[in-house]
Amino acid sequence: MPTFRIREAAALLGVSDDTLRRWADAGRLAASTGPDGRLVVDGAQLAAFAGELAVAPPAVGPIAGGSARNRFPGLVTRVVRDGVMAQVELQAGPHRVVSLMSREAADELGLEPGVLAVAAVKSTAVVVEVPAGPR
Repeated sequence: MPTFRIREAAALLGVSDDTLRRWADAGRLAASTGPDGRLVVDGAQLAAFAGELAVAPPAVGPIAGGSARNRFPGLVTRVVRDGVMAQVELQAGPHRVVSLMSREAADELGLEPGVLAVAAVKSTAVVVEVPAGPR
């Protein structure tokens, strides 16, 4: 199982190194000493902890239904429109989500920087990658 240095684990959780160290010192997240003498966190434990930290998305109004199970509420940070298409960027916590849609859809939704929106991601269109390096 992979292990992550405190800095790497903190970045994955979207918190500071100091916050992660405090959590480890308080016993909230198990950390051990790696072969180089630095604190590391087991990958499986980090994944479980990340799931515990996840909170339910805030209510943004009624939605009649949908098949997407991955919903990321956030703020629109950028909208680039041309004659036909629009590129919309959303900051959902530590995650930047980019969507390409018709300009008409972006206009109808009133998408502008500062607008609260939800990025709904259909799982069949999600690519999972593994970074190069030691595992």
